[in-house]
Amino acid sequence: METQVIIEPPKVSDTPAEFRRDGSTPRAGNVLLEIEKMTVRYGGLKAIDNIDLSIDSKALGLLGPNGAGKSTLIRALLGLLPAHGHARLEGHDIRHEGRAIRGLIGYMPEHEAWLGGMTVVRYLRLMGEMCGLPPRAAMERAHEVLFYVGLGEVRYRKLDGLSYGLHQKVRLAQALVHGPRILILDEPTSGLDPAAREEMLGLINDMVSRSQGKVIISSHILRDIEVCCKEVVVLKKGHVVAAGNIEQMRQTDDNLLELRVKGNMEHFMAELSAIGCECRMNERDTIQVATPDGLRTSAIYEIARRQKLQIRHLYARTDSLEDIFIKVMEDEAEPDQGAGKK
Repeated sequence: METQVIIEPPKVSDTPAEFRRDGSTPRAGNVLLEIEKMTVRYGGLKAIDNIDLSIDSKALGLLGPNGAGKSTLIRALLGLLPAHGHARLEGHDIRHEGRAIRGLIGYMPEHEAWLGGMTVVRYLRLMGEMCGLPPRAAMERAHEVLFYVGLGEVRYRKLDGLSYGLHQKVRLAQALVHGPRILILDEPTSGLDPAAREEMLGLINDMVSRSQGKVIISSHILRDIEVCCKEVVVLKKGHVVAAGNIEQMRQTDDNLLELRVKGNMEHFMAELSAIGCECRMNERDTIQVATPDGLRTSAIYEIARRQKLQIRHLYARTDSLEDIFIKVMEDEAEPDQGAGKK
């Protein structure tokens, strides 16, 4: 039998009233995240510096290098850090509607957050009760969520004896146990081996595609955001340097081509270089060609014809999320960088 998707209100019969009240559901017409002039300080340091943002998404990525302010922003939205300014999650003001927001959100922290000596299922039951579920409902939900994330076989084991990868799944499970409408994941694949990382990303994509809930993922790993998210917010040193739909942010450069050919690629690249092109091979045996202004693609086909090569693919290159990220990081470089150097 197919496992049900977990990001939704609990389906147990004795769900408490606070998970059914109007105030705990998203308000029609409101975007996922709205921020107005938010600043978060650590002493004299501004970890979040007067940012404005309005973005809606079913799967939103917070992207930036370590220290960019991603985790700080999340903690401020959850009410765990004091912040100046205003912010709303699906229309709920983080300053005045904390109870409603806590009913909406499931939070997976970046670092370990469990109690030693407890079994996995007992810990999840405790987390469910802390979120307002009565004991019986919390236990039912704990078993349900543990099977969903792939921990059914270890649910009676002690947390202390689990591997880091299993602990990461426990953190995801505790964020899901009360059936949140918005799931916030802080570095969900950090420290995982490749197989465990792909499994975690698969779970996230399953929840995004098959549930009514929404997911916010904070990560410094570009591929995690590209695989799971439709929209992205890029942070650097506490500032928003880019935000929007990833596909719409991609740019196509007609002067930068990618080709796949069958034949002697070295001779082909040498003749392209002779007419002013810059060529290099990438890791997928694809030739990237930067053409000079005014050069028609017919000239490339003519070279291939003379050399009796087959051009299997030829297309203008579209920016990847990595290209977008590098560009905004460069564009937002410190204005005084290099000042005073001779």
